[in-house]
Amino acid sequence: MSEIQPVSSSSALVLFSGGQDSATCLAWTLERYERVETVGFDYGQRHAVEMAARLTVREAMGRALPELAGRLGPDHVIDLTGFGAIGETALTSERAIEIDARGLPTTFVPGRNLVFLSVAAALADRRGLAVLVGGMCETDYSGYPDCRRTTIDAMARALSLGLDKPVPIETPLMGLNKAQTWALAHQIGGRRLVDLIIEDSHTCYLGDREHRHVWGYGCGTCPACELRAAGHAEWVGG
Repeated sequence: MSEIQPVSSSSALVLFSGGQDSATCLAWTLERYERVETVGFDYGQRHAVEMAARLTVREAMGRALPELAGRLGPDHVIDLTGFGAIGETALTSERAIEIDARGLPTTFVPGRNLVFLSVAAALADRRGLAVLVGGMCETDYSGYPDCRRTTIDAMARALSLGLDKPVPIETPLMGLNKAQTWALAHQIGGRRLVDLIIEDSHTCYLGDREHRHVWGYGCGTCPACELRAAGHAEWVGG
């Protein structure tokens, strides 16, 4: 069994998928915390490109933010394929992306962020990391109830009770739309970070890495691509 690390108040664990939002959150966290680690979750995603993008973005982050590269510590990947099999959503099985009978998109994996945060909190406790950071966004949450501010606040309270210590969850994108997320990336790392997000991050639900747009790679028609494209257009136009 690994030794439990002492907690550092200037340390954080980033829930890191390799997409636009988590890449921006990683850069945001590196600016603010001296010791940063990342965690990704393999929950049986249809497209392995997401897991590959994580490593590419992490490596490129050191080049985009060389003055902060020394703060980036280990990456962790947690196998949650058993959990992903429960949902049978459009992200984990061959289903159409549409709105279901409850009014939720079929890309919604029930309880995904709740499970991710619980597992991340356990890992952070073991690693001595004080803060969790996630890219949940209420403004562009695409119908996902586990991305709402009230959900994250409730999870922070539950985790704090369950671990008998404060478990703060930072969500720097919570009140931002996609245009503001592009602007935040530019504010943190300038053109280098924006170019990293365009070239290396992956958000497309269909796993498309063939079609290159001004905002990055993707099919251009799934909800994730539409949000990303519209946000980029608004940011550039603004």
